[in-house]
Amino acid sequence: MSADTHAVEALYTTALLRFATAGSVDDGKSTLVGRLLHDSKSVLTDQLEAVELASRNRGQEAVDLALLTDGLRAEREQGITIDVAYRYFATVRRRFILADTPGHVQYTRNMVTGASTAELAILLVDARNGVVEQTRRHAAVAALLRVPHVVLAVNKMDLARYDEQVFARIAGEFTAYATSLGIPEITAIPISALAGDNVVTPSARMDWYGGPTVLEHLETVQVGHDPAEDPARFPVQYVIRPQTPEHPDFRGYAGQIASGVLRVGERVTVQPSGRTSRIERIDALGQSVETAWAPQSVTVTLTDDLDISRGDLIAPADGAAVPVQDITATVCHLHDRPLRPGARVLLKHATRTVKAIVKEIPSRLTLADLSQHRDPGELVANDIGRVRVRTAEPLALDPYAASRATGSFLLIDPADGATLTAGMAGEAFAESAAATAAGDPAAEWDF
Repeated sequence: MSADTHAVEALYTTALLRFATAGSVDDGKSTLVGRLLHDSKSVLTDQLEAVELASRNRGQEAVDLALLTDGLRAEREQGITIDVAYRYFATVRRRFILADTPGHVQYTRNMVTGASTAELAILLVDARNGVVEQTRRHAAVAALLRVPHVVLAVNKMDLARYDEQVFARIAGEFTAYATSLGIPEITAIPISALAGDNVVTPSARMDWYGGPTVLEHLETVQVGHDPAEDPARFPVQYVIRPQTPEHPDFRGYAGQIASGVLRVGERVTVQPSGRTSRIERIDALGQSVETAWAPQSVTVTLTDDLDISRGDLIAPADGAAVPVQDITATVCHLHDRPLRPGARVLLKHATRTVKAIVKEIPSRLTLADLSQHRDPGELVANDIGRVRVRTAEPLALDPYAASRATGSFLLIDPADGATLTAGMAGEAFAESAAATAAGDPAAEWDF
């Protein structure tokens, strides 16, 4: 590819960072997010004035920065985060999409939602309490969702007298656990969200720490990679047939490239039919281009007139996934209605939705210690387990480890359209030699 193409690809992979925050109740997630927005000058004047007024009405002298994200009335009354709060902000160096997720175990499913598209997760712990059960649970979810970068923010260091040994002990314990799960990169940062230490500006009270602040790490962490390294996957969202005098025979396939790179002249396979053709033209933003890459939205035309409709997937002929009907996956159950063997559902994969049946639920995972409960009989809200599903039609499903976009799916109730379960095809956790050597229970969760 040309130098210009590589430059544009670099812009796509580095200009935007999606990240999520997670942690136990009262660990200070919302305060950290509020501090991050406030100190980076990302809060509008009227927003800040409204928060100042709300803080005074509650009898607080200092501004409660958590109110910048906890917008629901129930959240403000209870002092906890209930739903995922999305915030968009930018600095000179990068744009951000932030998902502030709930910490209560009851809302683990919300953490799954917020982290499912994240490239980085900030896990908070209270310096006084250290690594607790919910910390391990959120680390396991981050590993399950293949979040490539995890930041351990040891918060409330002001209440631990800014003690270096407290930070070192917590960071060492968490790093050992996260490494055993297969998380590839862990960065530990001591902070005080309330006082602003090491959030945006370095702390003079922790001169023993020489690493980046939270914002500095967010601005400089390397995310994304050359899209050419991934197999191309183009789910067809819409078939364009204008049937105008100028274009009587035009047939274009529109959608968003899920992964990889498409090139004019490349031989491709349409799945699940298996028919082959070549890419004749690619249109992006109204312009004809020779190359397009994820996550661009494009219109593709082929040299052959094939029967292609919404839900079909276009992939390179020499790198297409093998369509399957029997799927084994790790899932997180999201709905209050339990999921049981024999349930008839709809399975939504990319732009394709097919009928399916839950054949078996071999096990449920206990995230506190990564132990497994075999043949649980059902999965209830927030449960993570293993399922086997049979679909009515073949699906070009990739392993989730290879592609988060085309290795994931949803199970939907056909009666009312409710989303029941989020699934990840293939193995649950990344392989970890360290976990195997240490005899960690995560290494034994093979089902």
